[in-house]
Amino acid sequence: MNVIIIEDEKPAARRLSRLLADLEITVSVMLHSVEEAIQWFENNKHPDLIFLDIQLSDGLSFEIFEAIEVKSAIIFTSAYDEYALKAFKLNSIDYLLKPIDDEELARAVEKYKTLKPQPQKLALDFEDIKKLLVNPIEREYKKRFTVRVGQHLKIINADEVECFYSENKGTYAATSDGRNYLLDTTLENLEAELEPKMFFRISRKFYVNINSIKDIIWYANSRLQIKLNHYSEQELIVSRERVKNFKLWLE
Repeated sequence: MNVIIIEDEKPAARRLSRLLADLEITVSVMLHSVEEAIQWFENNKHPDLIFLDIQLSDGLSFEIFEAIEVKSAIIFTSAYDEYALKAFKLNSIDYLLKPIDDEELARAVEKYKTLKPQPQKLALDFEDIKKLLVNPIEREYKKRFTVRVGQHLKIINADEVECFYSENKGTYAATSDGRNYLLDTTLENLEAELEPKMFFRISRKFYVNINSIKDIIWYANSRLQIKLNHYSEQELIVSRERVKNFKLWLE
């Protein structure tokens, strides 16, 4: 199987390559921009499968397909679940959210192997996809959480939460009144439940609410430090590989 990765974040590309190696799949090429990908496709045999980040350093990856007719199967990767439209799922092999889970990756590869003899199922209408990206389908996200406080259940509205964080195998919501509540869920489960325009996962440990950010400070090793209105128990650091997407999210 001839596989390439198109991903502008080199650490993310290397990590994906390692995960694929665990599945006994060798990545032949890693490309990092729209321009580089177009030049490569013009001069090389197209691969069987592409792992494709949507937002590259010099534009959306769909620009590649406006310049080149690519017949390869595609597994999309992105940090934004707002792009994960059902229509997308039907037409592409799969859509993986970053950070990519190894089990989800294995399922996506297996799905590709199942569909490989039927190339007609792999066709993508990129014009329709771009329209969906501009006007994404409205989706309901979780607006409130219930937490146990002694013998009582308390309702917390999502917009009251300054950040969600994990600690000692528990997941907590830190609210604007300075309280911390233990939730019966995980950060991984929250990824599909939180409004992506309001909450961003700055690291493996924290989600932050954009409306609670008081200050953003450059930190060591090209990272960012976040100051919230009330929560200050731990440092909130945007990991280096998430800085670019964090800045895009802010805009």
